[in-house]
Amino acid sequence: MEHALLSIGTVIAAGVTAAIMAKLKTILTVAFGLTLIILVHEWGHFILARIFRVKVLVFSILGVGPRLFGWKSGDTDYRFSLFPVGAYVRMAGDSAEEERSGAPDEFLSKPRWQRAIIIVGGPLANVIAAVVLTIFLFTWRGIPESPILKQPAVVVGALNNSPAGKAGVQAGDRLVELDGRPVYTWEDALNVKTLDQQGAQLSAIYNRGGQKIHLTIAPPGPSDGFRERLGYPLEPFVVFEPTPGMPAEKAGLKSDDEILSFNGQPVLSWFQFVEDVTNSGGLPIELMVRRGEQRVPIHLQAVQGQRADGTMGWQIGIHPFTPEVFRPLPVQQAIVEGVVENGRNAGMIAGGILQLVRGRVSMKELEGPVGITRHAGRAAKLGMPYFLHLLAIISLNLALVNLLPIPILDGGQLLLLGLEGLFRREFSIAFKERFVQVGLVFILLIFAIVMYNDVRKLVPTHWLS
Repeated sequence: MEHALLSIGTVIAAGVTAAIMAKLKTILTVAFGLTLIILVHEWGHFILARIFRVKVLVFSILGVGPRLFGWKSGDTDYRFSLFPVGAYVRMAGDSAEEERSGAPDEFLSKPRWQRAIIIVGGPLANVIAAVVLTIFLFTWRGIPESPILKQPAVVVGALNNSPAGKAGVQAGDRLVELDGRPVYTWEDALNVKTLDQQGAQLSAIYNRGGQKIHLTIAPPGPSDGFRERLGYPLEPFVVFEPTPGMPAEKAGLKSDDEILSFNGQPVLSWFQFVEDVTNSGGLPIELMVRRGEQRVPIHLQAVQGQRADGTMGWQIGIHPFTPEVFRPLPVQQAIVEGVVENGRNAGMIAGGILQLVRGRVSMKELEGPVGITRHAGRAAKLGMPYFLHLLAIISLNLALVNLLPIPILDGGQLLLLGLEGLFRREFSIAFKERFVQVGLVFILLIFAIVMYNDVRKLVPTHWLS
């Protein structure tokens, strides 16, 4: 009996140790990735400062606070600092408050246009890093594509208010021709150039029970994709991550659950599921999910929430995980696709910031270091390609957020330089101090909000109810 207990204890201890080591590995991977992004940002400032012959006194490669160790090369002290968070660059004469000698190699002695370029260097380095990472992924792993693209173009449903639904597309229809081009798979349909053209009608032929049905599909709306225009294909729906505090998480839905049915009806697509939730009206919902080898019933009710477009609707708080296949690209094509992909992501990020400023997105949606770490950890578990893709997006986010005209941020410094250029004079030290103080208060307020959101999502929901 004693030997049995010892064996059980050993197994439990081994399992706990393995779990701790796996968690530690994820944390270290995420910390390294995020630190690397910040280091790239500071390197952008550093390299442009050197190009314009500005003396760089300190380049902390890792961390802030007191110097731990490092080396000196020329005028620059390359160091590792006590608190291993981020990185920073300190240039000679880069602060109006410090005593300056007026030497030509001081930052504030340089013309405004040179100072502006040095300031832009950080965000520019992050943009370049995002593009390079994306190009690397597209050549090494490939561009992600949905496996449904190779499937026959059979429709399993059409959203009621979509162009396809209004045109009369029905479940079971098979698309055979689009704007005069034969269609066999969904990939064939996506290759029709007029599909994505704003203001363009589509002439489509569907096979319905052996009969050819000719339909004219209206031009797309701003957010309409091929599923809204042609009908949606069969796509198994797997939960990527339930949102903390939302009905799905409270009811016990977990990552990797496959949703099989909604109130007894088969779930054939994420798009169908979203429409079902939207039309639920807050009434009880019964889901059946596949979790490993088991089927688990889930009971919940949707709540009113704000969508990405600013409108209100019924939500349960889950995101889909779409299985993908990868098609490696030649370098030349990967460069083009990498630039296009980051341009698209930049537009989405800028749109999100604009929606936030207009009040169409709640401040509750903002996430801070904890939230970013959680997403990065999830991506790291999915595999290195997903983690690198997320790092590219975070790098692009850092670039755009830093260009916002907020004092302390790079965009705030550019705003100050622009105002000084407009008035053709240097502002007083008192004004610049006040300018920085306003920015500091604003940043601290935002930081307090995102940390509150992070903590609120970490606290078990039953503690808050």
